[in-house]
Amino acid sequence: MSSIIQFTIKKDEDGIYCAKAVGFPIFTSGKTLPELENNIREATALYMEDEDLESLGISAQPALLINFEIPRAIYA
Repeated sequence: MSSIIQFTIKKDEDGIYCAKAVGFPIFTSGKTLPELENNIREATALYMEDEDLESLGISAQPALLINFEIPRAIYA
């Protein structure tokens, strides 16, 4: 049973941070990283609310792991 839900974060061309869960249909966005963090927690809670977590292989209180993608042009 997984105790971690991993998210990948990208900043779009409008400067909005977009988060997508790896392996789960959880998507959200925010104007700032603190706002995005709150939105990720809220979106995850809403997703888990109506799901049979055992059948999905998710523990009742998973940790959230967040990866931030830095575009190549920034560090190259």
